[in-house]
Amino acid sequence: MQIGDVAEHTGLSLRTIRYYEEASLVTPSTRTTGGFRLYTTADCDRLDLIKRMKPLGFSLDEMRDMLHVLDELADGADATTLDVLRERLERFAESVDERRERLKEQVLAAGELAELLRAHAPTLSGQGGSR
Repeated sequence: MQIGDVAEHTGLSLRTIRYYEEASLVTPSTRTTGGFRLYTTADCDRLDLIKRMKPLGFSLDEMRDMLHVLDELADGADATTLDVLRERLERFAESVDERRERLKEQVLAAGELAELLRAHAPTLSGQGGSR
């Protein structure tokens, strides 16, 4: 799949996909003889995962580290390494949970602010336009 198809499939811009490539978060599976990037379904899945990390505020380094852990798990590892990778993945999952809770709190605070502003709207409308 060419980069335009990937952009359409993932909802990411061409620029963002190229940026993630420059940041070593994703690598096209291959290139055509003309130099066009070609991506697989697995590459699209990886971009979808990155897309889910972004709003949670993960840094590029954190994203890269999490993706590395997932890659290592997928490639298979000896028992000792597997335990370490699972532990790291669990820490990432805990971080996701913490960030999700913070987002919930922010959404609640935003809702309360919107209600507060609407509560003031009737009092403001009665003040007219003279200053």
